[in-house]
Amino acid sequence: MRNEKSLFLNALLVLVVMFAFTAQAYAGGKVYKIGACVGITGPTADAGNPYAKGIEDYFKFVNETKMLGDDTIDCTIRDDQYKTDITKRNFEEYLDMGIVLYLNYSTGSSLALKRDFDEVQIPTITASFHRGNLKDSKYMFLPIASYSEQTVVLAEYVANNHKGGDKPKVALFHHGSAFGRGPLADVQKAVELGLNIELVELVAHGKDLDNSAMLKRFLAKGIQYVICQTVQSPVATMLKDAKRLGVTAKEFGEKGKLTFLGAAYTGGADLIDLAGDATDGYLWTCSWYLTNEENEGTKKQLALAKLFGRDKKAANSHNYGSGIQVAQIVTEVILRAKKAGLEVNRANLYKMLLGMNGDNSFTSYTSVAPVTYSPTDHAGVDPVQIYRSNGKEFTKFGTLVQSEYMKKIQ
Repeated sequence: MRNEKSLFLNALLVLVVMFAFTAQAYAGGKVYKIGACVGITGPTADAGNPYAKGIEDYFKFVNETKMLGDDTIDCTIRDDQYKTDITKRNFEEYLDMGIVLYLNYSTGSSLALKRDFDEVQIPTITASFHRGNLKDSKYMFLPIASYSEQTVVLAEYVANNHKGGDKPKVALFHHGSAFGRGPLADVQKAVELGLNIELVELVAHGKDLDNSAMLKRFLAKGIQYVICQTVQSPVATMLKDAKRLGVTAKEFGEKGKLTFLGAAYTGGADLIDLAGDATDGYLWTCSWYLTNEENEGTKKQLALAKLFGRDKKAANSHNYGSGIQVAQIVTEVILRAKKAGLEVNRANLYKMLLGMNGDNSFTSYTSVAPVTYSPTDHAGVDPVQIYRSNGKEFTKFGTLVQSEYMKKIQ
């Protein structure tokens, strides 16, 4: 009886597989599998949630508009809750599914798995912009400038714009994980190379609901500038506390007050939603357009969000734009492989990424500059834009910049 049941199940499995292949053949196109692990919930969910939505929506758009002809992209997105063990398990399952390219998220898991990426030779684009991801790694790519690039840009801005003959005193307010700690060593190296600031405190924030004691300590030590490398939530708490205490600088570098600056995941419309007018005067680096800037790219981002029923918060998040950008890069390398008459597999997509430079650079409609990669450069958008908040929105401040000291450090 057991043998008969086993034979029946085997036959049923064969029919299911045959049906799947028949359906694909009938559709007339190939299916390219992509895997993505994202911290949709967990400590960095305010970035990961809209990021995942951007990836999902753009791939839907690709398929529905037949951008790849009859071929389609099947992207499986799983929540890893910002836990490396979950990421690793998901990644192994994705390999069994036959993915041709992988999208990772957290710094910790990117560092833990980069040897695996090299071993199985799978091109990987990570939402972690930690410069250490690229060290001794062939297959990992950053979509934009690293956390180090952005944080050192802010430190340089402080050094170049501080008024008075004294050396500006700075605190670095960072996430306690590898993601937050990553740029600290590079800022310290820049100081050793001559960057004219004094690093007074490196503070890994906790889950404190009140930062009053920390802010008072900063002032007691003569600190005037606080550079943030974390996510929006703890920054919002700190900014609201600073406003309540009346210690936020009304103008850049105001003596006896605190001027706040932040990199990457610490600003944007998401921060305005959390902290409101307490963000007034906050300076922030980013490599994506903001939707309050009216241009063709932001119109397309908002149209995509509307098409797939996203709410206003998600639609206007630069993290949503970040998700769109990585999905665009994936789609572009698939298109380039197809145009070259190559099979869409890991090796050829890797080859297309390495050739994305010069006249072959790629312009994403959500990023402030073209995406460029080469065998020696795996960071996509090189410059960053500084934005400044007026308490209601962030707007462009100055021109695109790159760090002078990072050129020496790298």
